[in-house]
Amino acid sequence: MRAVYIESFGEAEALRYGERPTPLPGPGEVRVRLLAAAVNHLDLWVRKGVANPKLGFPHILGADGAGVVDAVGPGVPEDLLGREVVLNPGISCGHCPACLSGADPLCPSYGILGEHTNGTYAEYVTVPRANLVEKPASLSFEEAASFPLTFLTAWQMVVDKLGVRPGETVLVMAAGSGVGVAALQIAKLHGARVIAAAGSDEKLALARELGADEGVNYRQEGWHKAVRRLTGGVGVDAVADSTGKDYWEGVIKATRNGGRIALVGATSGYQATTPLGHVFYRQLTIYGSTMASKSRLFTLARFFAEGRLRPIVGEVLPLREAARAHRLLELRKVFGKVVLRVS
Repeated sequence: MRAVYIESFGEAEALRYGERPTPLPGPGEVRVRLLAAAVNHLDLWVRKGVANPKLGFPHILGADGAGVVDAVGPGVPEDLLGREVVLNPGISCGHCPACLSGADPLCPSYGILGEHTNGTYAEYVTVPRANLVEKPASLSFEEAASFPLTFLTAWQMVVDKLGVRPGETVLVMAAGSGVGVAALQIAKLHGARVIAAAGSDEKLALARELGADEGVNYRQEGWHKAVRRLTGGVGVDAVADSTGKDYWEGVIKATRNGGRIALVGATSGYQATTPLGHVFYRQLTIYGSTMASKSRLFTLARFFAEGRLRPIVGEVLPLREAARAHRLLELRKVFGKVVLRVS
């Protein structure tokens, strides 16, 4: 099969497009003929050796994908053949206390497609049957591939961790990113006022078109003070953040007394300075968050099918141009997701 893979860690030039063995499904698994695969910042970290430095080579990247089931392994019913599906990126054991309670991201053996196993930058991928969700008929394969990782991540942040309620004000950092676009929509779905923060006025304009009530350019000095002005000097009730080091202090200062922050990534760096006085004196709550329960993807797929959430695809490229897709993410040139058309 044709695939994009790495044979060593490195920059975008490390990505190789060529032939790899076509996988066969094992017991309890299915094989999916992929038609589209989305690109995530996670893929960049995997490529550079940050996400999983013990990765074996050669390795196929990609957490998100959509396609058609074309083979099933032992123990899997054949009526799945030909089904149009979206892949859930989270892999877990399925039988530990965390998995059985619906908290599978806390499974001791939890992994993500493309980070811990071969991923979706390929014509075929094998996954456990539990990782299939029916593709919403209203979505193209490119649109369907674009939402699982980012919307699962955002759902756990906004709903399961922050518990956003109608009437609250939510600051969404990196509002033009995949996770940001998802968090913005999910916060609006739950009745919140959303302040979008992004690095360009163009992205802020697009965020407003998507439903943001206000916008702040976080590349401008004192941006967190602008957030406070928009809240009458009080600060926001909750923050969905994936930006990391460069903006972390501003995030804390933009949050009201007793407010909540959910952190799912650190695209600008991991080594952030935390003003601890703000945390304990103002009684802030900081949640770490990774992915979400597999069950949440069924809820999300229903909202997409009903048109209450929508995928935002900023760029579609052929699989062979995966290196260009990575550069677009690194340069932050795209609002929404970059998707690779596999076939």
